[in-house]
Amino acid sequence: MTSRGSGPVTDPSCPLPARPLRTRPLQTRPLRIGNASGFYGDRFDAFREMLTGGPLDVLTGDYLAELTLLILGRDRLKDPSRGYAKTFLGQLEEGLGLAAERGVKIVTNAGGLNPGGLAEAIRALARRVGADVRVAHVEGDDLLHEPGRDWGPEVLTANAYLGGAGIAACLRAGADVVVTGRVTDAALVTGPAAAHFGWLADDLDRLAGAVVAGHVLECGTQATGGNYSFFTEHVTEHVAERGDERGDERGDGHGGGHGGGRARGPGGGHVAGEGVFRPGFPIAEIHPDGSAVITKHPGTGGAVTVGTVTAQLLYETGGPRYLGPDVTARLDTVRLTDDGPDRVRISGVRGEAPPPSLKVGLTRVGGWRNEVVFVLTGLDIEAKARLARAQMEDALAKRRPAEVRWTLARTDHADADVQEEASAFLRLTVRDPDPEAVGRAVSGAAVELALAGYPGFHVTAPPGPGSPYGVFEAASVDAYAVRHTAVLPDGTRLRVPAAPAASAPAGEQVPVEPPALPAPLPRGPVRRAPLGLVAGARSGDKGGSANVGVWVRSDEAWRWLAHELTGSRFRQLLPEVARLPVSRYAYPGLRALNFTVDGLLGAGVASQARFDPQAKALGEWLRSRHVDIPEVLL
Repeated sequence: MTSRGSGPVTDPSCPLPARPLRTRPLQTRPLRIGNASGFYGDRFDAFREMLTGGPLDVLTGDYLAELTLLILGRDRLKDPSRGYAKTFLGQLEEGLGLAAERGVKIVTNAGGLNPGGLAEAIRALARRVGADVRVAHVEGDDLLHEPGRDWGPEVLTANAYLGGAGIAACLRAGADVVVTGRVTDAALVTGPAAAHFGWLADDLDRLAGAVVAGHVLECGTQATGGNYSFFTEHVTEHVAERGDERGDERGDGHGGGHGGGRARGPGGGHVAGEGVFRPGFPIAEIHPDGSAVITKHPGTGGAVTVGTVTAQLLYETGGPRYLGPDVTARLDTVRLTDDGPDRVRISGVRGEAPPPSLKVGLTRVGGWRNEVVFVLTGLDIEAKARLARAQMEDALAKRRPAEVRWTLARTDHADADVQEEASAFLRLTVRDPDPEAVGRAVSGAAVELALAGYPGFHVTAPPGPGSPYGVFEAASVDAYAVRHTAVLPDGTRLRVPAAPAASAPAGEQVPVEPPALPAPLPRGPVRRAPLGLVAGARSGDKGGSANVGVWVRSDEAWRWLAHELTGSRFRQLLPEVARLPVSRYAYPGLRALNFTVDGLLGAGVASQARFDPQAKALGEWLRSRHVDIPEVLL
């Protein structure tokens, strides 16, 4: 489709030079890139807040998680004209005109499985609201029906993770809005930065710096105090007054472990503003050398500190090589420094050539699942659980589902003042390719126990029919075989060549040498206490694997953590992962350790394989575990 007339169509199969020629001097003015969405369903008003809160050059929105592609794939089955993030159009009702008035470019992956369809819908919206904007989009990531490829049965989506070069091509051609499908999250930053500064494909260190900045921005308010271990240091009176009326008695606990749960200024008074009650969205000021400053609009809530940026930097990462289609960023070279209030500088990032292949995300319907949660209250919890399990197992024996899983959460307290606090939860989860095996056969059996089960029988919700669950799998494809295409504002289709790649595939590169660790702390008195009194953590998911990043905030604490939290100690503290492959990576420059746990999440978040299907709270569980901490750190 075209936006302002039509132009020549470039044959996508035409060979193009691997590196565009610089046609203008490099820009020296920093590029201010903001983020207004970290996932499909994020704060709706953020788009307007970012456009009106202060100066920006580019506003990005990340809408695509692994689960989102499955959701959009099912939408596309119902209506082939869909397949994109519909709420983004709602945000543009007001935001498109504001962006045009302020000269802010918009770059988003909200196109999902249909970037061309969303681009056309934006053009129609622009005509309706009177916004004079040039719209472009990037395609080529959708490989589902690519000739000669068989992704296997029941696959709904197959999308390659593209880089930022297509975005850069659209912006160089004058686009005001660029819509993509599946690109890497960081591509929403590397593309605008490359277009602004005229970077080439071999500007690896600069691109790597932009990748790191993009990774910090991609999850929105997680960089500005959201999901932050030490959040109690940034809680204001506003939050304290609105919190649980019993919070002073039961809610503060060990939390962040510092400051008694209130944010205080230099003189001890409470900090003005909204604290973590409503964090502002992050901004990256990208510099020509690839360094960046993470900040936020003045007067917005939350906080930008070395800690909040460290937490997000560790999120959903693994080893020191952070692979991507534009560049491989070396996370072990990142340096973070305080640059003033709500400003953190990212520098020193080194880049290597990207791998010769692109990651491909595959989603499919894995089968059907159902769940019943039995509430067990008061005495004889274990005996009640045995009875409920025996009764249900007997009922399911006639047609036992392919997978039956029981878990008992002992959340009950003795002599409790509140009934809920006297209760434990017995969870039954079943899966099967046949919906009948997990539908009435399960829900009916549970309902029939209402008057024939353990004393106090009830469930958390009425048992219902089964529901489909999804599976995410990762594959790879030769980067040069993917038809990465920029559809420019005038309709020209420009084939985007793959970046010059490393000669060896990712798994065959020379391993990075483990860094030197500091000398351990001298022996001294210790106290048994939660790890979280001195260490922060953030955890997340990548397919069926989980990662847990752990960091401390002083050199002395790092000397202790680096030697205390070994891989075997990690397994001891989290028995649920004891039999799974665990890898540990040390980042002395960040005073941080990163652990990856393979297989913890089954077939990924959409399969809902465990109580916390995305491992979001795995790090907080680790922080709650008691260890012997040197008293000098407490």
